[in-house]
Amino acid sequence: MSKFQRFAGPIQKPKIVNKSGKGKHFVDYKDIENLRRLMSPNGKILGRKRVGASATEQRMLSQAIKRARFMALLPYTSATV
Repeated sequence: MSKFQRFAGPIQKPKIVNKSGKGKHFVDYKDIENLRRLMSPNGKILGRKRVGASATEQRMLSQAIKRARFMALLPYTSATV
């Protein structure tokens, strides 16, 4: 038996959607660290299959990234990513 384990178990996807106190789902546009992980090094928004999100989660995610870009929290281009 080799000392390296081939499969470490199920891969956990990053938590994208939060739940508010009233039970409403949202993506926080101020959470820059998590949003930056969901973008490519060139500044593009990663696809649904790559991120592991559902269609509604992906729509909320792209809206949050666009809001963060508008508020100058995230860059539009890859100059500072």
